[in-house]
Amino acid sequence: MTPNLQGARYQVNVINPKSYLKKLAYLPLLLVTACSITPEQPDYVQLISTEQQRVTEWQNLPQQTDVAYLNDLVDSDMFEELLQIAMQSNPGLQQTLLTLQIRQSQLIQASGEKRPFVSAGFSALNSSDSDASFGADVSVSWQADLWGKLADNERAADLDITEQTLLYQSARDTLAASVMQVWLTLIAQQRALDIEQQRQASLQQTEDFIVQRYRQGLGTLEDLDSARSAVATSSANTEALAENFRQQYIQLKTLIGQVNNPNFSLPTDYPEVVIPAIDLPEQTLNRRPDLRAAYAAIEASSARTDVAYKDLLPSLSLQAVLEDVGSSPRASLFTAPVWSLLGQLTAPLYQGGQLRAAAEISELDTAISYQQYRDTLLNAVTEVEQAISQEQALVKRQQHIETALASAENNLRQYQANYRSGLLNILDLLTVQQQTYDLQSQLDDLIYQRLLNRISLGLALGLEAKA
Repeated sequence: MTPNLQGARYQVNVINPKSYLKKLAYLPLLLVTACSITPEQPDYVQLISTEQQRVTEWQNLPQQTDVAYLNDLVDSDMFEELLQIAMQSNPGLQQTLLTLQIRQSQLIQASGEKRPFVSAGFSALNSSDSDASFGADVSVSWQADLWGKLADNERAADLDITEQTLLYQSARDTLAASVMQVWLTLIAQQRALDIEQQRQASLQQTEDFIVQRYRQGLGTLEDLDSARSAVATSSANTEALAENFRQQYIQLKTLIGQVNNPNFSLPTDYPEVVIPAIDLPEQTLNRRPDLRAAYAAIEASSARTDVAYKDLLPSLSLQAVLEDVGSSPRASLFTAPVWSLLGQLTAPLYQGGQLRAAAEISELDTAISYQQYRDTLLNAVTEVEQAISQEQALVKRQQHIETALASAENNLRQYQANYRSGLLNILDLLTVQQQTYDLQSQLDDLIYQRLLNRISLGLALGLEAKA
């Protein structure tokens, strides 16, 4: 416990070294006191290792491909060009990079506290009742890092750089995945629009055929109204899909950080997106930059907790001053200098409990950082497991839809022939047409969802975006 006094300060002129050494004889006692003040923090390394060991192994997927980077999942030169623009122009990513540069400058500040401070001054005095005098001085001051507080502060600043570097990498990876996904979404929207236009053209042909039959007295007005209603509905869907495409195009411009319209051409078919190789959970989790950044945040916060508790301990600073006074500027430039050496030992004895409260707050901040790591870990495990499960489910759904579509196309050809023969009414034909094109849309959407999910899986597995 610290005494309830306002403060204590010791100043020793080193011209009398015996007296100063007698004061320094108390330092071993202070070292023992330091050990009792600094608390034992939880072993977060062991806690994190225990959390990771609880993660069960991922399920395996067929046709995995061992890729080195997130970019390698998609085979498209145009995508690579857009991604390079995004890495250079996305404002959110640039803010993260600037924050990293700030952390690097803060490390220089923290490192500077361990080095001596040198200052120089020059003064001139002229009054009516005395001759002019001039003075010059050079001062060197240095704070002794008795308890390693300055080293802990520097280590915390260095860990801040590590954390921000990993956050920058995580932001790059997320941006690359987002550009890839919007790129695929644009292709999917274009294909959905093509399918709807094919549906509209088919319905228009059916309407034209009904009009001919109606003029020949073979059809009814109800058949004509049904066909026109189906064509109008398809036209409305076409407009909606076209607007969705425009919205995704605007989203792509935002992601790559461009105000003007980017110049690119979309492929008509989906690019190949491979399934990334699935490693053991420990390898996956140790590769993810967001988890590594969260771990660095714990270490930085722990170092700052040590600094906060060491603020309760005495501090020792030394100052050497070389000064001279003369009747002219030249005479004051250390022609007959006087030097002095000052040692100062300062101990915080009572500040209303502020320092201890600050130390306890810093310790709680470290505990919060650990819980934030656990939250990031849970999200990482969830993302991997969901992506793997989604891939398996989409494969099965795609197989069922492909079977259904093949049967629907055969059925549609039979219905068209039967309607032309007068064996079916128009509503039956329109229903089968609607079902066929709906299945085509579902199949194309399932393919799109699978490709999109593979990108999410690669990001969840910790694949980095190629620089």
